[in-house]
Amino acid sequence: MKEKTVKGISGWLMVAALLAIIVVDLLIMGLGVGMMTKRASGGGLVFFIGIVVIVVDLICWKGLTILQPNTAKALQLFGTYKGTLREQGLWWINPLMTERVVSLRIRNFESGKLKVNDRDGNPIEIAAVIVWHVVDTAEALFQVDNYEDFVHVQSEAAVRNLATRYPYDSSDEEQLSLRLSADAVTQELRREILERLTKAGVEVLEARISHLAYAPEIASAMLRRQQANAIIAARQKIVEGAVSMVEMALESLSVRHVVELNEERKAAMVSNLLVVLCGDRDAQPVVNTGTLYQ
Repeated sequence: MKEKTVKGISGWLMVAALLAIIVVDLLIMGLGVGMMTKRASGGGLVFFIGIVVIVVDLICWKGLTILQPNTAKALQLFGTYKGTLREQGLWWINPLMTERVVSLRIRNFESGKLKVNDRDGNPIEIAAVIVWHVVDTAEALFQVDNYEDFVHVQSEAAVRNLATRYPYDSSDEEQLSLRLSADAVTQELRREILERLTKAGVEVLEARISHLAYAPEIASAMLRRQQANAIIAARQKIVEGAVSMVEMALESLSVRHVVELNEERKAAMVSNLLVVLCGDRDAQPVVNTGTLYQ
């Protein structure tokens, strides 16, 4: 079921018309009363017509409706969907129609902290913020039982499903992870939630992870693992830099003919430079007062 847009009759125009009908009707009823007082024929019929007209006029007043900005009213006539009134202002519609108000304003919803297992089987806590609004009132009202509950349940289901497809963390920079690949993960989350909520006439404007952490029972162990991974990664960078610096030093000495070193002395120099460059503490200098080979 898709939304159909309808337009009502100007409410101000109908107010003027209904007031004019009341004035004319009162005159007719007065005429009927006068005719009945003079015992003229037809006075009772005129008065009865005036009563009927005023009752119909009062029923027509029920058709006046006010529509606020960013709201819509779905109209039904004896259970049949007739369309949706979207333009703000004072309008007049068929008084026999029933109205259901739907807010078109942007809303946000934050899921609770969900405890799930990531792709590697590690228990994690994850929560997300969903920004959404209704775009099709007919689908929102008639395709699902309660579209607000539908948004909440389907959003949490999408967050759970997303968490199981990615690891919490990854040492491989090319592999997507929940912690390091925030932009890609949030785009995937928005796409999945949108697919689930399209049938309810809802558009998802934004979806972002608002909370991400290891479950308390493994948090301390995973923290130590993260620290170990960080130390290993840092050591790899230090070693790569040290090797480059040693290579550059040997090449510079050779090109400039500063000193001629055999392979044994080159190995000793490389060992000393790597110890100095890769050590955790500052190296203690030792002055050699002998020859180069002592």
